[in-house]
Amino acid sequence: MDYQVKQIAKALDAEVFGDGDIVVSGVAEPSQATSTDIALALDAKYAADLSEGKAQVAMLWPGADWQAMGLRAAIVAPRARFALSGLSAMMDPGQSAPSGVHPTAVIESSATLGKEVSIGPFCYIAKDAVIGDNAQIGAQCYIGNSAQLGRDARLREAVKIGARVTIGDRFVAQPGVVVGGDGFSFVTPEVSAVEQVRESLGEERGDLNAQSWSRIHSLGSVTIGDDVELGANSCVDSGTVRDTVIGNGVKCDNLSQIGHNVQIGNDCLICAQVGIAGSARIGNNVVLGGQTGISDNVFVGDHVITGGATKVLSNVPAGRVMLGYPAIKMDQHIETYKALRRLPRLFQDVKKLQKAVLKPTGKN
Repeated sequence: MDYQVKQIAKALDAEVFGDGDIVVSGVAEPSQATSTDIALALDAKYAADLSEGKAQVAMLWPGADWQAMGLRAAIVAPRARFALSGLSAMMDPGQSAPSGVHPTAVIESSATLGKEVSIGPFCYIAKDAVIGDNAQIGAQCYIGNSAQLGRDARLREAVKIGARVTIGDRFVAQPGVVVGGDGFSFVTPEVSAVEQVRESLGEERGDLNAQSWSRIHSLGSVTIGDDVELGANSCVDSGTVRDTVIGNGVKCDNLSQIGHNVQIGNDCLICAQVGIAGSARIGNNVVLGGQTGISDNVFVGDHVITGGATKVLSNVPAGRVMLGYPAIKMDQHIETYKALRRLPRLFQDVKKLQKAVLKPTGKN
């Protein structure tokens, strides 16, 4: 799509310098930009690459000398990376979803479709399902019985939404997302070895007779708020009795797993391969770094941040920054790691001291 530079600047609440009438149609890195692209030089360290491309226009950092860079125009925003969010939305060509319902799609007669809905090839919309206005349902998607999907939803290929799932407006699901699978909940006829280990921390194993596992069925479903995004192949399990709940504005990366009965607050960021075990509660504005694991039934307070591969085994108060396995405050973890690296030298020093102390003294 073509835009004048001044149109883009106005939409981003940014300042335009130079010729605002120049028309651009794409976005590129500085060294690869053509004459019709906006080059992204959001930091001074990228400015040198502009000479390798052919950009006439660039998005720059505040105070940049755009004329010295040989540009004809520049867009400058107080927080350039935030402006990039709006710019990328304007320039995104999307998935080119065809309008209307594809002839291979199967839609039960009791399902309700909103206005301007797009349903791709080989989709199935089950009975009593409700699809909001302007939703785009990609190829091979499944929407279960009585599921509700809000307006402006964007479902990529092969997304599966289970029965009775309720999802708010502007939901985005990348390929392979599954919402509403059964929770991983099983029980043995007698107290299991796992339960004994949790009670004794492994000191006593108790009776080790084999037992079979019986399924606890998921009678609840999933409730998801507005403006939620789920990354490719991520999963949200149904609750056992009550619903699993995800608040407004939550963003999940690829391969994240949210277990049964989990409650997640608003505006959380859940990075790739995060696993949240059953009945855990996550507060608002929490950021879970990649491969973070949250144990079952723990509480993570508002504004908590975890570093990559952190394993949270107990409650975390609001505002903490955590790292490690088991998770401790990040500054403590780093100091502990530094001390660990010093151990070989410390052992050498101890050996030298031992030799000095135990060395036989000469006879008088």
